[in-house]
Amino acid sequence: MFSAKNLSPQQLSAITALIIAFPISVASFYFQPVWWISMIVFTVVFLACFGLVLFMVQSFVYRKIKLIYKLIYQTKASKREEFYYKNILPQKSIDEVREDVEHWAQQRKAEIEVLKQNEAYRKEFLQNLSHELKTPIFAIQGYVDTLLNGALENPEVNRKFLGSTARNIDRLVNLVDDLDEISKLERGEQHLFKENFIIQDLVKEVFESLSIKAELKQIKMGVKKGCDAPLTVYADKEKLRQVFINLIDNAIKYGKQNGVIEASAYKIDGKRILIEISDDGTGIAEEHLGRIFERFYRTDLARSRKVGGSGLGLAICKHIIEAHHQVIHVRSTLDVGTTFGFTLESKKD
Repeated sequence: MFSAKNLSPQQLSAITALIIAFPISVASFYFQPVWWISMIVFTVVFLACFGLVLFMVQSFVYRKIKLIYKLIYQTKASKREEFYYKNILPQKSIDEVREDVEHWAQQRKAEIEVLKQNEAYRKEFLQNLSHELKTPIFAIQGYVDTLLNGALENPEVNRKFLGSTARNIDRLVNLVDDLDEISKLERGEQHLFKENFIIQDLVKEVFESLSIKAELKQIKMGVKKGCDAPLTVYADKEKLRQVFINLIDNAIKYGKQNGVIEASAYKIDGKRILIEISDDGTGIAEEHLGRIFERFYRTDLARSRKVGGSGLGLAICKHIIEAHHQVIHVRSTLDVGTTFGFTLESKKD
């Protein structure tokens, strides 16, 4: 179907030439009613107008359009691009070119939005990092200054202050180690050593290693009933141990007194296994769920720093799971509890 919106330069030139040539040939026939003369006039005027209009469109209009495309792609034209400019671009209608430019503008707008988000994230990250570093450094500085100003001679005070200094140094070391770990994961420098192992066995080992912490709050930990059947996954066991330690340690920190932490594992298809760590703790507000895997993001700054941690644990978990080409997610309701879940590749023969 004919559409004026999709005219090529040749079609536009032909229509313009026809509009000009037809009345001139009719006028010629009116003044000299010889049909072959009118046909010659029509042909000459049509060809002349067609050539002139086509030349003007290609030389001026499409030269400007060609310049627009070069500015869009910001490259020196290759042979392939020159072929495109000479043969394909002139076949496009002005509306098609407009659509290309609008598509390019939308892409640039999206890229700018991403850059703005990344810039805001970078500023927030640096601010949080600065705060995380200053807290233990200032504490160490205060303890050392107090000891140097005379408290060193007091055996009751110096041991207490040295112990506090040591704990803050440990916090700094853990923070630097976590930063190094997450940097390597982001750069892809942490190689995975995958093997087949039973996921429930690893979870039980982590429960055992954190049992003393759990007992202090009288929290019960175990594998969910009905999920005891051994499920074998193909993954990096030590990296997964780190994930479970971070998730279960958080569940203990933010869990309720006399609470429960459960691990569950399910086959979701022939290739993947879903693992979940659930607690009945304080939960996480909905507005925080989309950001808890960001570095240093804390839902409650005062409470989070009081219970300790570098603020990088969940970010490390996310990177480890993504390094396995899998995904991690979270579900939570305030005063009901939280469930972290992720998938792993099932046993590999």
